[in-house]
Amino acid sequence: MYKDQAYLESEILAADGVKLVRMLYRGAIAAVIAAREELRRGRIAERSLQITKAGEILNELACSVDRERGGEIARNLVELYAYLQSLLQRANSTQTEPPLQEAQSLMETLLQAWEACSSSSSHQATLPNPGFHHAPEAPALQMSVAW
Repeated sequence: MYKDQAYLESEILAADGVKLVRMLYRGAIAAVIAAREELRRGRIAERSLQITKAGEILNELACSVDRERGGEIARNLVELYAYLQSLLQRANSTQTEPPLQEAQSLMETLLQAWEACSSSSSHQATLPNPGFHHAPEAPALQMSVAW
């Protein structure tokens, strides 16, 4: 496990902003998948922990959006992150799976969009401004390293 953690940490430190965003989406999706499994098993504390992890990742993504330069797209993205947070909170309080399913589906769609954005260009420098004013800070990423 230590080698996996060290590998992930080095991957995070070497990643550009777009790759970090994709990694965060993958981490949030993995946490929601784990929460759904814990819900099915009736493991309340574990489910709640995974939902919290997904929420923290979404919060990091929302805080990284440059609302000034990102314009309407950035505002819409922040609103979508808030909606995803509300789905996670609803799933946690009602202990039901449909809000988790919806959150997972929306995050998978967002991840696909970010992957398409980065794969459509052979050079990172020509990527459109993703609306982020900075890459997520390394300390905040450390809380997500255990994906």
